[in-house]
Amino acid sequence: MIELAQDIIEWIELNAKADTSALRLRHAGDRQKNEAILQIECRRKAASKLSDTLKCRNFIFPTALSAEQCTSDILAEFHSTLVKGHKVLDMTCGLCIDAFHIASKGIKVTATDINPEIAEAAVINAKALGLANVNALCADSTQWLARHDCVFDTIFIDPARRGEGGKRIFALSDCEPDVIALLPLLKQRCRRLIVKASPMLDISSVRHSFGNHSPHIYILGTPTECKELVAVIDFDSEKVCANEITAVTLSHNTQNSFSFTPDEEASYDARYMNAAPGMILYEPYPAAMKSGAFNTMCHRFDTGKLHSNTHFYVSNSIQPGFPGSAMKIIEVMPFGKAACRLVKDKYPVINVTARNFILSSADLAKRLKIKEGGILRLFAVNTVAGPEIIIAAPCNGL
Repeated sequence: MIELAQDIIEWIELNAKADTSALRLRHAGDRQKNEAILQIECRRKAASKLSDTLKCRNFIFPTALSAEQCTSDILAEFHSTLVKGHKVLDMTCGLCIDAFHIASKGIKVTATDINPEIAEAAVINAKALGLANVNALCADSTQWLARHDCVFDTIFIDPARRGEGGKRIFALSDCEPDVIALLPLLKQRCRRLIVKASPMLDISSVRHSFGNHSPHIYILGTPTECKELVAVIDFDSEKVCANEITAVTLSHNTQNSFSFTPDEEASYDARYMNAAPGMILYEPYPAAMKSGAFNTMCHRFDTGKLHSNTHFYVSNSIQPGFPGSAMKIIEVMPFGKAACRLVKDKYPVINVTARNFILSSADLAKRLKIKEGGILRLFAVNTVAGPEIIIAAPCNGL
């Protein structure tokens, strides 16, 4: 892996929107051009995830998989806020997006990857980004850490979650490196440990897998998707951790954070309310849904659930900070033939969501014979009053 020459960078930019299959046919056998075509394809795949990083014209991707599996700039920036101290080790750097965001804060980062090509790309990209405080190494991070008697303020690990044949694995003890088996060594080598994990994992099992080291669990996501779990352990803290859980929803312009403890959630009883026109309807973000803080959301934000198994909430007035999207209820009607006829005639274009309902969203839209689109939303839900259809519009600016 070598740095891209200026003429190749210009060629990549010139062909940014070209048909890469046609380019490969035209330049078959030209190794330099084929490498440039790979860069075009990777930049397209990662354009939305790495909108900040890819402002650097000299940034390169070592493999196509790097573009697919790398963390986003938004998530990496949040990861950097979890770092403590001025000396960090990234044990599984990959494309190094996390390491680069951490280093951009003036923190000294040692980044390791077992793949020589990926490690070499990290060296090149650190130089391209002007980050002289990144030391990228090709090494088995576990062996390297065992051999070198050095202590870091923070160690960041994103264990590989694919096994033999590309099979997805989720348990921390099955990932590589095995963070749980490494805990005794990691405790000797850092003050704070940050472990990134699959969003598919059960939160309580993640907590318990760390034994006596009670992690603060962060659930990170966007307004439409839960992206990852992050466990943060402070080995040098004398404070007894209350097993705090924080659901964080990130977008380019906003961040919503909601923290609670399992004990707090267990202390509350569920509260229910009926939906009515003029009320505010809340749909929790995926990270908040993953957190399981269903009763806490009722009591923290003075809202009520529609049903024990329908995780939509309503309130009489806007509740700032609620971890979800807010909508103004326009109409509420019992589900039945009359409601179906009314919806078909009155709302021929509307977005349909069915939750804890007798029909799926697609089947309901088909039955109603409506076209999906526009800004209005139709929610078909089971409530304490029975199956209902709720028509709502977005509350802009909430």
